[in-house]
Amino acid sequence: MTADAGSAFEVGATAQRSWTVEAEHLAPAHGSGTADVLATPALLAFCEETARSIVDPLLPERQATVGTFLEFRHTAATPPGVRVTVTARLVDVDGQRLRFELTAHDPFEEIGRGTHERFLVDSDRFLTKVSRKAKSDGN
Repeated sequence: MTADAGSAFEVGATAQRSWTVEAEHLAPAHGSGTADVLATPALLAFCEETARSIVDPLLPERQATVGTFLEFRHTAATPPGVRVTVTARLVDVDGQRLRFELTAHDPFEEIGRGTHERFLVDSDRFLTKVSRKAKSDGN
């Protein structure tokens, strides 16, 4: 990791991504409920993907970001076939820590908001550490 790795990132940068709620995004598919509505775990994945889209294109080779914290309030249900849009804004770069604010809407209302943190990592070192865990007994 270079000392100035975070300098490529512009605080205030935003990204917006949209998804149509499909069967694989519903609560029963994630074990998070029985109603056919957008599952919170699916919405959180949308949030992480949107935040990542701000910084990943700017990363040097052999660098990546990993999600380390997500605090999110999912406030409204969205049925299948409805489009959900997530907006992420990079609000702080502190060394290797990147902090984002998130909002999510469907065409009718805000459906959630929260914060997310990602850390810059050296891909090779990170994957080596994970590989050691995978090869160990794990018990």
